[in-house]
Amino acid sequence: MDELEKNEKLGDLYAYYGTLLTEGQQAYFEDYYYNDYSLGEIAANHKVSRQAVYDNLRRSSRLLEKYEAKLHMQRDYNKIESELVQIYQSAGQNKIKQTRSSIKKLLNQMRGE
Repeated sequence: MDELEKNEKLGDLYAYYGTLLTEGQQAYFEDYYYNDYSLGEIAANHKVSRQAVYDNLRRSSRLLEKYEAKLHMQRDYNKIESELVQIYQSAGQNKIKQTRSSIKKLLNQMRGE
């Protein structure tokens, strides 16, 4: 996985689990990944070392990946989104019975039934 894909994945995970991080972790993460600040700029703004910022970002990234491994929110969202796209496409082909069945299946899945 290249750096761009890694950053995109972390950004997606942050959208789901960012509020589970501390305020400090959120600030460093947003500055680095969203505001495109360098480690040095973040360190200067927060009056800490570059190493402290690096360690914090690494720890935050691992936490986000750990949350996804346990909660699967992103995986489940992507699966449901993909199925909805298929349903949408089949609905345009006048497959009403199949579409209704697919929607019911998704609703049951979302409700944990």
